[in-house]
Amino acid sequence: MAEPYFTREELEAAAALVHRQMSPTPQYAWPLLSRRAGCEVWVKHENHGPTGAFKVRGGITYIDWLRRTDPGCRGIVTATRGNHGQSQARAARAAGLRAVIYVPHGNSVEKNAAMRAFGAELVEFGRDFDEAREEAYRVAAAEGLHIVPPFHRELVRGVATYALEFFRAAPPLDAVYVPIGCGSGICGVIAARDALGLATEVVGVVAEGAPTALLSAAAGHPVATPVARTFADGMAVRVPVPEALEIYARGAARIVAVSDAGIAEAIRAYYTDTHNLAEGAGAAALAALLQERARMAGRRAGVILSGANIDAAWFRTIVEGGVPSP
Repeated sequence: MAEPYFTREELEAAAALVHRQMSPTPQYAWPLLSRRAGCEVWVKHENHGPTGAFKVRGGITYIDWLRRTDPGCRGIVTATRGNHGQSQARAARAAGLRAVIYVPHGNSVEKNAAMRAFGAELVEFGRDFDEAREEAYRVAAAEGLHIVPPFHRELVRGVATYALEFFRAAPPLDAVYVPIGCGSGICGVIAARDALGLATEVVGVVAEGAPTALLSAAAGHPVATPVARTFADGMAVRVPVPEALEIYARGAARIVAVSDAGIAEAIRAYYTDTHNLAEGAGAAALAALLQERARMAGRRAGVILSGANIDAAWFRTIVEGGVPSP
């Protein structure tokens, strides 16, 4: 058996750091969701954090690490579809650093506004996340700023604190469903499970229109896709992160693909059954659980509501029974 990615002590230290800036998020078993899914469902409410998404935790630990290892750093550059950018802007500006954030053209208007509110210097570039990411790397090198990658051990250590909270606060879970974008979320859940010595299955979730993680895990090596077309922008990734792939290909029980229609239905379910908002990636875990209803019958499942930051126009479309066009 491979060594855990983090020791329990490393995760405890990360949790102590994170909890100085935010309270642990709640986890609830919602009876209407359980009736809908045919099993006991526990929701980890990362939508209740200070940026409305789980990424905030990684920003706290990453910028703390950066200030300790590179005290002369003047600022950061990174690429995002929104939640990672909010996290990094929030933490970097609080540390007195510049925060230059790249997003693709056509990115979420409301996520862009939130990043600017946290102090980001926002730049639109490229047709999708991966093109914005390539430009961010180029600019960081040209301007002598620190590049924050989409995946890094310190990002994962911060993100893993939500899983540490979840596994300790909820009853023993048979499976936890986690969306996959660049991979910090699912890798954090796997790391926390392994550090605690639990047998819980971790199930990764991708959008049918952005299946790079599923294809790569099945092939045993990175498989890029020509497009990543889904309104669940947190999962709209064409090129997998090799370091993340190595962890979830080994540590996930399986990876499930869900349709945009299934994600929209899960957003409606969250609203009607719990009166919580969920963005596309935030609802993907529930969409996968509902898709696997027969498999999970009578068992206890956890789902990560990883973010609530959905634009009003898309939410209006979904509430009216539609599916947004990405």
